[in-house]
Amino acid sequence: MLDSLFHRTPSPEAQPAVISMEPGRPVIRLNQVVKIFENAAGKFTVLHGIDAAFQQGEFVGVIGKSGSGKSTLINMMTGIDRPTSGEIFIGEVGVHLLTENEMAIWRGRNMGIVFQFFQLLPMLSLAENIMLPMDFCELYTPRHRRERALELLRLVEMQDHADKLPTAISGGQQQRVAIARALANDPPIVVADEPTGNLDSRTAESVYQLFEALVKQGKTIVMVTHDSAMAKRVDRTLLLADGEVVNNWVARALPMLTHQQMLHATKEIKPLRFAAGQRILKETEPSDRFYIITSGKVEIALQRPGGADVAVTQMGAGEYFGEIELLRGGGNLATIRAKDGPVDIIALDGADFIDLLSQSESTRQAMEHMAQMRQAENLSARGKNA
Repeated sequence: MLDSLFHRTPSPEAQPAVISMEPGRPVIRLNQVVKIFENAAGKFTVLHGIDAAFQQGEFVGVIGKSGSGKSTLINMMTGIDRPTSGEIFIGEVGVHLLTENEMAIWRGRNMGIVFQFFQLLPMLSLAENIMLPMDFCELYTPRHRRERALELLRLVEMQDHADKLPTAISGGQQQRVAIARALANDPPIVVADEPTGNLDSRTAESVYQLFEALVKQGKTIVMVTHDSAMAKRVDRTLLLADGEVVNNWVARALPMLTHQQMLHATKEIKPLRFAAGQRILKETEPSDRFYIITSGKVEIALQRPGGADVAVTQMGAGEYFGEIELLRGGGNLATIRAKDGPVDIIALDGADFIDLLSQSESTRQAMEHMAQMRQAENLSARGKNA
């Protein structure tokens, strides 16, 4: 059904827009986006210089606690709200520069939006709500618009309610219709704010499977969610804390830190790059950093008595090292170098790392457990290579 639905030919004079962009460039780019709201109590900064990018055909979950800036961020991307400063590009279009009328037309052709509270027009039937974006953008022939609306309703299992008003169905059913409406003009980008928050588990699963199918067709989906199970199934997550983006590698390596602690670590990390074969750590030398690999591979080598070192294992993106020395003290237990290169690493100062562990007992225990395992592996490897 998806193939027939999203590859139907619209009227020749009104083809859906395709976002133009240079090969290899992200379909969505946010550069130093700041949003400040002002009320009687004064000014409040919700987004602090956000840099983010989303690739074509990517399924991204935007996560974070309430008040972290998630909904404000996607409102910037959709043009529903404007940044106080910064730039937002969708393809090659600077949407922050468009007028309200230009933005409405551009958005209608290029972006499907699933709102948190449905936003269905109460005086129109469900089918008419879905036909409205087609009418506004003059897409599809008038003869095909209702047919397409009914197909979209069938996709979300609401075809039997096509001529009902929104008030005649439940909140969960209204959300399904809102998703169908977001797909009306076959947009290359879908932005959804808690799309499964009002759905039962079975319907939420069907919505997720629908999004997966759309991503496979090359659509980009950006979804705000509080559902931890759903967040684990997207291609990647963008974690916000206090209106700033948390480094994804920090969040993966130290998942038991609070979001604020992760954000602190994000601000303190230093990016490093090593060429193939370049040494990162030398055995017995002092260590004063915690390292997380973000791309490439490193090899871990042990010094043979009276001879050259020998590589015993390797690590790749998302793995970390340096925690044993920081926890136990003393010199490095092994030599670590870039295997094939280049290798990208983020490094956290040892004092900051120990301070974070002092604030998070669960993280300290996890690191202690890992240190014990790795020390045992180190001893075993030395015995085999003696």
